Amino acid sequence: MAANYWASTQRRHWQYSRETLAEIRQKLEDDDRALVQQYPLPDRRLLSHLFNQQLAKFGKRLSIRQQAVATAQVYVRRFYSKVEIRRTNPYLILATAFYLACKMEECPQHIRTIVSEARSMWPDFIISDVSKLGECEFYLISEMNSQLIIHHPYRTLQDLQNTLSMAQDDTSLAWSIINDHYMTDLPLLYPPHVIAVTAIFLALTLKPTQAGLQAAASTAAALSSATPMPKDQPGSVNGVPNTQQKKVQNLVSWLAEGEIDIKAVVECSQEIISLYDVLEHFVDKICKEQIARFVKARGLDK
Repeated sequence: MAANYWASTQRRHWQYSRETLAEIRQKLEDDDRALVQQYPLPDRRLLSHLFNQQLAKFGKRLSIRQQAVATAQVYVRRFYSKVEIRRTNPYLILATAFYLACKMEECPQHIRTIVSEARSMWPDFIISDVSKLGECEFYLISEMNSQLIIHHPYRTLQDLQNTLSMAQDDTSLAWSIINDHYMTDLPLLYPPHVIAVTAIFLALTLKPTQAGLQAAASTAAALSSATPMPKDQPGSVNGVPNTQQKKVQNLVSWLAEGEIDIKAVVECSQEIISLYDVLEHFVDKICKEQIARFVKARGLDK
């Protein structure tokens, strides 16, 4: 396994600019314009949220660790950067990505177990023929050019929690934010260490309220300039309690002295904050109905 992200296929072949990724997706839609118009879909982040929920549920049923679930999420995102979603059965893709991820993360599951669980979760979309999942596995591997090793932000988070004097609550929240970032394009846009630093920054500033979102966005300005914030302000700053403010100051100082791409951290922070805004409009039933419409109409569940 490639231990070095900088020499990995992830960095060399699966890290795009926003413009390049947009062009790739636009070409997919242009090539299937009639299909796209016939079967409209919701915001990609809402679909990703649905996929995230389903894979998390899958992992919980089989007691699979989070990293394997995250790897499956990256596989799904990579695959759909190569293949128009309306040409596939997304539920079969989810099951196959999960099966393949378990192999790669050294927690393999028997193919019959995966098919059985998938059929239990999505009885209207998965048949009991294990050969379908086997064929789909080769399809995924082919579209990803057999480049299956994924470097995740979790390791960097664990490495930095002591360096940045993070409390367990801070680390847990940062871990959750890393989990959430798989619902965005960030895994295809930025290195895992940048995602980890972004998660730490948000964990130290983000609160589950609109005020907290604004505080995180406001504090991002300090990151952008890489200038440590004043240390002598009492009470709170931008809605962030003083104890947390000190941790933010430590993080900003650490970033100013290091080689992390601060602009990238700010962009990632904005993307994740935007995600939380979008997810307020998530309606499970609508997403499922829109997927079911093209899967059933095109016989992709057979």
